[in-house]
Amino acid sequence: MTMLPHIAAIGTEGYLVRFADRLDDAANRALVGFAAALEAEDIVGVVEVSTALASVFVRFDVTRIARADLVEKLQALLDSRDWTAERDNANARLWRVPTLYGGAAGPQLGEVAKLVGVTEEAAVRELSAARVRVLAIGFAPGQPYLGMLPERWDVPRQTALSPRVPQGALVLAVRQFNLFANETPTGWRHIATTHLKLFQPDAPQPFVLRPGDELLFPAVSEHDWALLETDPMGGAQLEEAT
Repeated sequence: MTMLPHIAAIGTEGYLVRFADRLDDAANRALVGFAAALEAEDIVGVVEVSTALASVFVRFDVTRIARADLVEKLQALLDSRDWTAERDNANARLWRVPTLYGGAAGPQLGEVAKLVGVTEEAAVRELSAARVRVLAIGFAPGQPYLGMLPERWDVPRQTALSPRVPQGALVLAVRQFNLFANETPTGWRHIATTHLKLFQPDAPQPFVLRPGDELLFPAVSEHDWALLETDPMGGAQLEEAT
């Protein structure tokens, strides 16, 4: 049985530092902290550090650092502390994103509420108060996977795709939210919509969110939500996480 965390070669120019075999909140917190520390090390020859749900991908320039030297540095960093005891949110940010639930903005809210066994009103109250973390960025530029929701929100993905959800759609499955950066088909259930533009290519930091950020999606009225349509941040408010 392979002990975790584990370093494995990926292709000719990469290594995968795997913290778990499947999504686990403690492992995800650990890998986010590890990735931040690795970037701070600024190892010569490392050209990319990317986090996923349960692992960190490290791409390197073979002309600038030898494989053995990189593995040694990665292992030394892994061994330098107990990453599961680290707080990945030492510099975390909390976003409050105004959200319109149900109706045309969330046509499958009722379906999700029924699967969970609550009313739509109760679903909105609970989901509005759910504080979730960016577990990973992926699928589209700047797009976050967000979790973990309480166990009763372990709603399965659909067996068929919805042909289209809009940019800013908040969707739900398997105890996670996903907030879509682009209009797209999806197998996740569409429960709400925001006006937050996650990918802003002309900004100094094109990705609005980063792994470890925390988010709340408070419900707002249709009138207040409509007023935010022209705001690139969709009315999202940023504060230091506590």
